[in-house]
Amino acid sequence: MRQRNIKNLEEKLEMNSGFLIREPKELKGRWKEVFGNDNPLYLEIGCGKGKFIFSMAQANPGRNYIAIEGQSNVVLRALEKAEEGRLGNLRIFIDYVDDLNDYFDKGELGGIYLNFSDPWPKARHAKRRLTYRKRLANYREVLADGAAIEFKTDNDDLFRFTLEEIEAGGFEIAEMTKDLHNSSFKAKDITTEYEDRFKTGGKNINYVKFK
Repeated sequence: MRQRNIKNLEEKLEMNSGFLIREPKELKGRWKEVFGNDNPLYLEIGCGKGKFIFSMAQANPGRNYIAIEGQSNVVLRALEKAEEGRLGNLRIFIDYVDDLNDYFDKGELGGIYLNFSDPWPKARHAKRRLTYRKRLANYREVLADGAAIEFKTDNDDLFRFTLEEIEAGGFEIAEMTKDLHNSSFKAKDITTEYEDRFKTGGKNINYVKFK
C-alpha cells in the first residue's frame, strides 16, 4: 500500500524523537544500557504505525521492546504513540533490515514478532519475504535458547510458504492456526491496525509460533 507523504516529516520526527534510536548498530550487545535493566528484549520487524508493539510494551512492563520500520512516514505515528504513552520499555528505529547480526548479539533477543509482512507474491521475489528460510536462520542467530518467532498474516499463500520454510529450517512449531480469532491462543489478544481491519471484514488471520 502506497503511503501518503507527510509535510515537514523530518521536523515532526525530530519533535517525536524521544524514543527514536538514531544509531542502532552502535548498540549491538548493549541494549540493556538503553533500558537500564536486565529485562528480556523483544523485537518487532515492520511495526507500521505501532499499535501492536505499543500495546505489548504497555501490557508487559517486565519486558523491553524494540520496533523496526523502514518507512519514515509510517513510523511517525508509532513515535507519536510512544511519546504520548511515555513507556520506558519501548524504543524504535527506522531502517530496512537485512542482517540482524548488525544490530544484536547472539542470543540477545527473547523473541521476534512478524506481523502482516509484505507477501512479495511473485515467485522470483521469494527471497525478499521475511519468512524466507535464510532470514529465519538469521533470526535464530540472535535469539536466546528457547526463544520463539511469532508470525501473523492475512495472506494464505504466504502462510503456506512460511510453514514450508519453517519445516525446511528445522524449526519446531509450538502453536499454529489458520483462524486465530476463533482459537484459544493468547496471540489474538493484542492486534495490529491491519488485523483489526481484516477481523472486522471477516478475513481469517493465520498464525504460527515456532522455535
